[in-house]
Amino acid sequence: MVQLTPTASSRLTAWQARASASPLLAAALAACTPASGAECADVLDLLAMLGCDAQTQAAAVWFELAQRDPSAWQAHAPSLPPEVRRLVEGQLAAEKVWALHAQRETGTQEGLRRLLLAIIRDLRVVFVLLARQLAKMRGAIALPEAERVALARLTRDIHAPLANRLGIWQLKWELEDLAFRYLEPETYKRIARLLDERRADREAFIAQVLAELGTALAAAGIKADLAGRPKHIYSIWKKMHRKGLEFSDLYDIRAVRILVDSVADCYAALGVVHAQWQHLPREFDDYLARPKGNGYRSLHTAVIGPQGKTLEVQIRTHAMHRDNELGVAAHWRYKEGGGADAEFEAKIAWMRKLLEPRADDDVAAELRTELLEDRVYLLTPKGEVFDLPHGATVLDFAYYVHTEVGHRCRGARVNGRIVPLIHQPRSGDRVEIITAKNAEPSRDWLSPHHGYLNTSRAREKARSWFRRVAFDANLAAGRALLERELKRLALPNADLSKLPAQFHLKTHEELLVALALGEVNGGQIARVLQEAAHPVEPSPSPAPPVARHATPDQGALRIEGVGNLLTVLARCCQPLPGDPVRGFITKGRGVSVHRADCASLARLARRDPDRVIEVEWGRATARSYQVDIELHGFDRKGLQKDVLNLISNVGTPIVASSSRLQGRTGEVEMRFTLRVKDFEQLSSLLGKLVSLPNVVEARRVSAS
Repeated sequence: MVQLTPTASSRLTAWQARASASPLLAAALAACTPASGAECADVLDLLAMLGCDAQTQAAAVWFELAQRDPSAWQAHAPSLPPEVRRLVEGQLAAEKVWALHAQRETGTQEGLRRLLLAIIRDLRVVFVLLARQLAKMRGAIALPEAERVALARLTRDIHAPLANRLGIWQLKWELEDLAFRYLEPETYKRIARLLDERRADREAFIAQVLAELGTALAAAGIKADLAGRPKHIYSIWKKMHRKGLEFSDLYDIRAVRILVDSVADCYAALGVVHAQWQHLPREFDDYLARPKGNGYRSLHTAVIGPQGKTLEVQIRTHAMHRDNELGVAAHWRYKEGGGADAEFEAKIAWMRKLLEPRADDDVAAELRTELLEDRVYLLTPKGEVFDLPHGATVLDFAYYVHTEVGHRCRGARVNGRIVPLIHQPRSGDRVEIITAKNAEPSRDWLSPHHGYLNTSRAREKARSWFRRVAFDANLAAGRALLERELKRLALPNADLSKLPAQFHLKTHEELLVALALGEVNGGQIARVLQEAAHPVEPSPSPAPPVARHATPDQGALRIEGVGNLLTVLARCCQPLPGDPVRGFITKGRGVSVHRADCASLARLARRDPDRVIEVEWGRATARSYQVDIELHGFDRKGLQKDVLNLISNVGTPIVASSSRLQGRTGEVEMRFTLRVKDFEQLSSLLGKLVSLPNVVEARRVSAS
């Protein structure tokens, strides 16, 4: 173990002298010294070893002040660069995870590790956290036993796995050994004693190996640096435990490392080793061809060396050795100042990916977890961590906590503040669900337009509740939903006979129940009605070329017995694809296409019945159609702005608009002329409009 031989004051003085070249670090040391002690000096030494920049080092020192004297930190913080403040805030945020860990005596820490990585937006914070934890562990022998054990448990559960995923072996092995020393003191002492008892024999054996190997490599013309490789107590115990072996059966207690200049020399050195001694075929690993997930690269082999004793040999280049010891820190340098660019963000994403544990991690089986950028990590009032898909609402969270909590949810508090059920919390938020005595979900929760439930898991749980409701209640609710949708789309006479088959249902009643349960929504109904009105027909034979002077949008409408006539959509009723339509031959404007129930068409037909012709929608409908809609509700501040923003976001151009306010009652009526693609887009828009606060009704204006 590394001992703190220099005094804290002398080490900090040395850092002050070195910091003269960095105003950032010098200012931090001046403000925080002399109260900072050996731990601060140790942290700075470790960060320097990792190659961290002055911003990271300064943030580590400022954190000491922020933790010790929050008011003093608040006084200094405004004058510091934003990046330094962000690094300190990341360390302060991590304190929340340490506190939550202290509340848990047993169980997996997967959620806490996820939460930690989710709340840290700058990966430099991870380096500081690892360095600080190692500094604390080095001085933990002076702590009371309970504190020492708690610190070791936190190290084992959180810090050592992170160092492992980042490939920072310099920190990883010491964090593991120190945690093992304090959590399993008797086992640690027993293995340490066994190592000490055979140290002299082992050192003599390694000296003989290095002499023979050096001679063989030189004879082969390979320039190499050779050294014995230290074996760490935790890794020895782990191998004994995993393979069920005794200490005397471990072959890799005796190990050497060969460092060469190139990859070609690695394989050449491997050939020399295997020519010198008999190798063990099952104990060969090529991490050059197949690097570990955290970037570790090396050749590992085991041979029967001098005196018939087994020997482990690792072969790598000098650059690989540096990378393996320092992990991502070896080739990660942060520029002083300067904003983040695309390359910077890509590296951040890459480093976060490295932190994702994989199946081959052997720190402990319980340490397996996934780091997904599209997840949010939320806390219950008791400190439990739940991860949900990005975009989840507090109502989704309620169902993730427990199905019954979701059913009885009536509100939520996020960090102590009341929020609506559609609120989307962020990672690290503490969410408290307000429940009622009885379970009574709302059918609006199943509507995608309202935005209450954004995860399929929560929607299915809510849907299952309604499945248990009496069949008649679901039937009535579905009928009301269908009637409301047809009314909104102004399709009172639509043919519904073919609807069930389109959704693989047998009867109209099954369709109504599916509507009530949210398994079918209004947009799907609208699309099917449109498709039923103009089904795609197979072409019996190649069609002759169409003249270029033909009407635009050819194929959008088909006129029985007549070809290439100009068609115009009547402005009086504004037919949409899917509406039953008929045509009226005008003088000079081609065929005017009306909805079949249009009052204007009825008057024209009574006057000139011979000019009425049959028209139907064709296959090509890739155009927009004009439609009038009406909104009714009660006025409030920002209502018109919200309506206009929603229409714009959906992508439906506004042709004309008007509004009228009843001053005495506060009722408001808005009318818009829009251009939409089809029924489905119109249905979706109307559903979203009616979900706005204070909007009571949104519907298409009927032909009458």
